[in-house]
Amino acid sequence: MSLITIIWSTSASACITLAAIHFLAWSRNREALANLSFSLLAIGTAAWTFCELWMMQAKTSPEYAAVLKWGHVAVCLLIVSLVAFVRLYLKAGRTWLAWTVCGMRIFLLLPNFLIGLNLNYLVITRLAHMRLLGESVAIAEGVPNPWIRLGEMNLLLLIIFLADATLTVWQRGDRHRALTTGAGILFFAFVSAGQSLLMHWGIIRLPYVGSISFMGLVVVMGYELSSEMMRAAHLNRKLIESEAGLHEFEERMMLAVDAAGFGILVRDLARNEIWATSEWRAIFGFSDTEQLDFDRILHRLHPEDRESVRTLVEKAIKGSHHWEAEFRAVLPTGEVRWISARSRIELDGAGKPILARGVYHDITGRKEAEIEAQKLRREITHAGRVSLMGQLASALAHEITQPLSAILRNAEAAELFMHEPSPDLDEIRTILADIRKDDQRANNVIIRMRGLLKKQTLDKRSLNVSELVDEVAALVRSDLSVRHVNLDVAVADHLPLVFGDSVHLQQVLLNLIVNGMDAIDEANPGDRCLRVAAVLNEVNTVELAVSDSGRGIPADKLTCIFEPFYTTKASGIGMGLPISRTIIEAHGGKLWAENKKEGGASFRFTLPIVGMGVTK
Repeated sequence: MSLITIIWSTSASACITLAAIHFLAWSRNREALANLSFSLLAIGTAAWTFCELWMMQAKTSPEYAAVLKWGHVAVCLLIVSLVAFVRLYLKAGRTWLAWTVCGMRIFLLLPNFLIGLNLNYLVITRLAHMRLLGESVAIAEGVPNPWIRLGEMNLLLLIIFLADATLTVWQRGDRHRALTTGAGILFFAFVSAGQSLLMHWGIIRLPYVGSISFMGLVVVMGYELSSEMMRAAHLNRKLIESEAGLHEFEERMMLAVDAAGFGILVRDLARNEIWATSEWRAIFGFSDTEQLDFDRILHRLHPEDRESVRTLVEKAIKGSHHWEAEFRAVLPTGEVRWISARSRIELDGAGKPILARGVYHDITGRKEAEIEAQKLRREITHAGRVSLMGQLASALAHEITQPLSAILRNAEAAELFMHEPSPDLDEIRTILADIRKDDQRANNVIIRMRGLLKKQTLDKRSLNVSELVDEVAALVRSDLSVRHVNLDVAVADHLPLVFGDSVHLQQVLLNLIVNGMDAIDEANPGDRCLRVAAVLNEVNTVELAVSDSGRGIPADKLTCIFEPFYTTKASGIGMGLPISRTIIEAHGGKLWAENKKEGGASFRFTLPIVGMGVTK
């Protein structure tokens, strides 16, 4: 077998092999049209290579002319697929120029088959021979076909199209692809076109060996596509590894979620489909096979919580994109469970909500503990009020005894007047008015005592700070007198209303005033003063302060005094200040203590004004 036969046959076989590989790649991914166009180009190159080998070994002119005629079909396929590859892979080249090159080449098949022997010759006069790679090969001589000039123009337009495409790729910043693929294709296409033009113009005398340049095109394009396929395969392996790792991570996460007792729900808003873990279904009392929809889930909620949850979900979908809440669910068995939920909304590229993902947790045990703690806190708060009233008992007894004694004396005086033959009715009326006034005075003391002793939950409403302070001052007036303590009340004018529970806030003020009186028991008789002040803060709160003229609080004890059961009093239990802080924090304020520069301590707390308060 001759060397030419081996080389040309091997080249054609390599083209066919590459064509099969990339055709298979396209068949598995129909969007990879660049692979299909390369496969067709490789087929066209293989066909033209066989045609060249046949022409070089042709024995007669008709045989040579017939092979060259069908070789133009291979060239047409090669050029059209080359243009398609550039458009698909490089995404460059002017569209109108691409259509012109392809349309002209397809049109040239008409004169190739209808005029003369083929597109190159009207008549072949003889076959000449020359030496190539050590053996004799055939070269045609004859009358050129005038239509070959249109073929030459087609090759020039192809070179222009390829040059324009390469420049476009370079200008958009993809320098590597412009140099490796674009410039490589342009070079080999230029060599092939140049060889054909020089042969047609009679400048050089060679057999048709364009397959060498065409093989260069196949190598350049095949290398780039194969590199892409190798990179894709590498990425695919990485993806498989990542998916395996992700699956393992998901398994671990699901194990952790199940162990923690969390349930997960995913709602496809576009398809109106819901997926939930078995833990979520167990929390809400759904079986693993039960069909889920939003209305069925809402129906499982407690009637008092149903509408609020629906509103939260709708608001999240329309704008806030997340929601969280604590609500009750009523299971088919009648069991009521407290559930904590947190959900986020996922949006698509256009900002439209598509998915809602939520985490749900059964907090029934925690809620029951909170309810029990609130009950205990109310009991302790009530005990604190009773304790305070116990401390004020002697003074309050005196406060009630005074009006009762006055009533008794007035009643005795009225009785004496009634024994007279002509009683003075005006005097009796005056006595009765005094009795009524003293009775109301005693009744007010009893009402204030009952209000403080009555066990109740927070009942927040709008309160006047000045009235609140005055009511507490009235309660401690007798005790202040017995202890010889002066009370200075300084409430700023025109304070806004605050939001709170009057009885609980009276308890806080009363506790702070009693503590202040205890603190100054050891002070000098001439310096026994308490001050209650109220001012408006810049943060939409009213600040109240109870200050004493005692010795102050040691710096290391300023935080300890609010701890439960911590006390410096011999008879104290250490719950007054912790209860007071709990009450103030439940109102959305804060309570703290500080020492005054001039001596003594000051206890301060804030209350939200109406419209800014915590309403939970």
